[in-house]
Amino acid sequence: MRHSYKIAFAILFALLALAPLFVYPIFLTNLLCFALFAIAFNLLFGQTGLLAFGHALFFGGAAYVTGYALKVLGLPPEIAILLGVGFATVSGLLVGVLAIQRYGLYFSMITLALAQMFYFICVAAPATGGDDGLSAVPRGFLLGRFDLMNDTILYYFVMALFVAAFLMVYRITHSPFGQVLRAIRDNEARAISLGYAVNRYKLLVFVQSAALAGLAGSLKVLVFRIATLIDVHWSTSGDVILMTLVGGISTVFGPLIGAGFMLTMQQKMQAASQWMPVVQGVVFMVMVLLLPKGVAGEFAARLKWPRLAKAPQAESSSSTAGSH
Repeated sequence: MRHSYKIAFAILFALLALAPLFVYPIFLTNLLCFALFAIAFNLLFGQTGLLAFGHALFFGGAAYVTGYALKVLGLPPEIAILLGVGFATVSGLLVGVLAIQRYGLYFSMITLALAQMFYFICVAAPATGGDDGLSAVPRGFLLGRFDLMNDTILYYFVMALFVAAFLMVYRITHSPFGQVLRAIRDNEARAISLGYAVNRYKLLVFVQSAALAGLAGSLKVLVFRIATLIDVHWSTSGDVILMTLVGGISTVFGPLIGAGFMLTMQQKMQAASQWMPVVQGVVFMVMVLLLPKGVAGEFAARLKWPRLAKAPQAESSSSTAGSH
């Protein structure tokens, strides 16, 4: 790990550790959940170039499974979270097998169509509670000792999982596997000519992204103690795309910045929520026209810190072929 990354990570983790002293813990916990969701999406889109419109399936599906396991089955939170992540992983495998057979817009539309099918299943299924969702979900006791009804304990639990996932994604993107993903993003035909099983790499990263999105959804249930249809709605998939765009596609810290910006904006506009779609549209246009690299990407570029914000580019063809 580069020295600049070590310093940046140390500062970030110190801020996260001290944040509950100054900011409402529930807001911070929700921020980490959606930042993790954005990191999961950014792993797929930013690193591999696969624009999926159906990540709400994994986020909301895991939320329902975790909520059902906690409320109906009475399982401890750690087991309920594992079940939610397991559901997202299996769903990611099934969706990925179908979606990666197509390219570009067709890939995106398949993910959206499958997510919408799952949405209508959730509307009709008795286990999900229909329009009412699953409410009053108990948080339970972590490891049988720590009461997650304590907002501060819940925050540090979510923070620990967020940090672990953050570092895992960093390791993935800065590995030979991550170099192959960026090679596929930049020139898929050339990656195929070098002998890589491109569809296998796509499927693997799709499943990884789905699992992380499921973890975010499972943790979100613990925060608000509710799982609703909005969690599996297409607008949730749109929100995570916008978060990634605002923060910076393929950047290290962009998803966290984008999630913080969007959630803060939503909180400030609660009294005028009917205008939220309009504001989101304006933000989208501003980012595309004026800040195409996102907040993190533009900030790093202007301060000449490209290494701090952006994952390394794919190796040249000769070095990639050599490592292969």
